[in-house]
Parts: sequence; C-alpha cells; structure tokens
Amino acid sequence: MPSASAAKIHWFARLEHRVHVSRERRARRRGRSATVVPIPGYGGTGWVRVVGRVLILPPVPKKARDEAAGARGWRAFAGIPVGYAAVQVHVGGRTHDVVADRGGVIDTVIPADLSPGWQTFTMSVEGREPVEATAFIVADDARFGVVCDVDDTVMVTALPRPFVAAWNSFVLDEHARTPVPGMAVLLEQLRRDRPGAPIIYLSTGAWNVAPTLRRFLSRNLFPAGAMLLTDWGPTHDRWFRSGRDHKTSNLQRLAEEFPGVRWLLIGDDGQHDESIYSDFLERNPGSVAGVAIRRLLPAEAVLAGGRATVQHVAGSVPWVSAEDGAGLRDRLREAGIIDTAS
Repeated sequence: MPSASAAKIHWFARLEHRVHVSRERRARRRGRSATVVPIPGYGGTGWVRVVGRVLILPPVPKKARDEAAGARGWRAFAGIPVGYAAVQVHVGGRTHDVVADRGGVIDTVIPADLSPGWQTFTMSVEGREPVEATAFIVADDARFGVVCDVDDTVMVTALPRPFVAAWNSFVLDEHARTPVPGMAVLLEQLRRDRPGAPIIYLSTGAWNVAPTLRRFLSRNLFPAGAMLLTDWGPTHDRWFRSGRDHKTSNLQRLAEEFPGVRWLLIGDDGQHDESIYSDFLERNPGSVAGVAIRRLLPAEAVLAGGRATVQHVAGSVPWVSAEDGAGLRDRLREAGIIDTAS
C-alpha cells in the first residue's frame, strides 16, 4: 500500500519515475552500469556542497570519442537517471555515503575541512572506479563574489522561445554554440581583480547539459565556476519545475551561506533576471555589490519574446546595462566595481 507521502507526489512525476526505472532495467540487462557525472560545486569553512548526477550513459560512437568531433545536444539527454542510487563521496580523508534523488541528482552538503580555492575529491557508485570532482572553497575573509546567468548572458541561445530552445538544447553541435561577445573577458577581469572571489553559474538549464556547458566555458576561455542547474522534469506537486524559483532559492541560499559576501549579479533582460535580482536586492541589500544586465540585441529580443520591464531598487547599488561584455565592463569600471587601472 503506498505511503501518505507517495500519494502526494504528482502523477506525472510518478509516471516519469516508472519510465526511468523501465529504461534502467533494459540497460542493465544489456550489461550497462551506472556512473557518476560530477558537477563543479562550492563550499566554505568546514563544509562542501557536492553536486553531480548518477546516470547510465549511452555508448559513445567511435567517431564522437574525440571531443574535437563535437556532440549533438540530444546526447546530453540520452543518459538514464538512476534514482535513489547510493553514492560514496571521498573527501578530506573520509568517505561519506549519500543518496541521489528520484532523478539521480546529488546535491548535498558534507562536512569537510578544505583549504580555500579549487579543491578535488572523488565520487563513486556501485563499486566502480572513483571519478574526480571539484569544488571552490570560499575563504572566510572573502567579501565579493559573482553570480552569472548562462542563457543569453554568456551563451547566445534565445532560450525562452520553445522551438529555438529545443534546437539549441537537442540538435545544435556544442562547437556551434556562440558566446556573447566580451563576456569571457569581463568575467576573467573580475576573477583577476579578486582572486579569491567565487564565481557561480546559475542557470535554468537542465543538469543534463552540465558537461556540455563546462566544455563550452573552457573552450571560450570563461573562468571556472560552480554550476547550479535544475531538472526540467516534474516535481512532487507540479508538472514542471519553476526556473524562477530555482534561481530565487539558490540566491537566497548563497546569501545565508556567505553573509559576508556581496555578490555582483549578472544576467540579461530577456527572461526574469532583472525581476529576480531586484527582489533579491530588496530582501538582502547587504548581499549585493551590483547588478549588470546584458541587453539583448533587437533580433535576440524578438526570439526571446521581448524584453522584461522592471523597476529595480533605485540608488541602493550600481545597476548597469549594455549589449555585450565590453560595454558592461566599461559600466562596471565607471561604477568602481572593476579596478580602473585594469
């Protein structure tokens, strides 16, 4: 007999889980096994937020084994999530047992004493060879950080339009994705000006695209950062997850985890970034160093369904906008957030 908690789960979520279980059984009958796909996380003194996903991945065609051959977006969604998988996290000389969620996602905080900066640890599942994971540990004296949107902020996607989103996510070769001009230089400048500052890429994109996104950022010379993505599937009480809620809750979490850090919030005017950042600023004025909004080009705005119009909290922190990274860099320099000598 199902439990009371199970009865509350949305029927579509239960259906999705049954489909994943059926696919997993067929894959295991073919001799395939699960693996952990680590995603860059972050942490502070005495703890680390470990992020990853447990999947049964499809065999890689011989012609695609060389990364230079590229990969179609649909391959990122072909992996089979392994729900409630038992995962071992080996960090700081200790092993911690954690359990993935229904969609195979690992997102948990583990006690660990790690030095500030990028640190490595390992994760393993089903007795397989451990895989290396990374996390950026924020120092106690850090006072500045960057939260940056991805779609139409660092990567041109026009994501809000469903057909364009589907093309970019499932069909387009990852090498064909276009970076927003000047954004890599802007973020690298911020990293150089403040070497200990955490950089968080906060996106409504699916966890499935994390490896593709990581390669895109590296190939286009964006600085490394933690990634906070989401799951496009249903939740326990609704058809689909709310991207706005995902961004809002993670921003609030960062403010609570790092009360001494003031964040530069970078986004675009094609979705809800301005509204989300304005609401966050109003609730947490001491946690915001400034807001930088990339204005979509006219053609991009049409694809994105127009621009958002938001009344932000006037006069409290620098709020700048421009059409590309170079323009934002100039505006932030004028606002004193980027070193005028750089």
